[in-house]
Amino acid sequence: MTDNVENLVLEHLRIIRNDLRDFREESRQEFQLIKLRLSSLETQVSNMHVDVAAIHSRFDRVDARLDRLERRTELA
Repeated sequence: MTDNVENLVLEHLRIIRNDLRDFREESRQEFQLIKLRLSSLETQVSNMHVDVAAIHSRFDRVDARLDRLERRTELA
């Protein structure tokens, strides 16, 4: 009787160990995917910062040209 109980306990422990191993592997894969997606988002945000800086630069140039035109036409 005790042999049966020991075998049953060992069998359950093996099942739990295998389930835990599978869970760890799935978690590791999901974590890698999350890290990859986060890296992609960081890259996109940094590209947006570069684009916004370029837009501001162009607005500054347009503003300077508009000021020059107003001075030449004596509208200011």
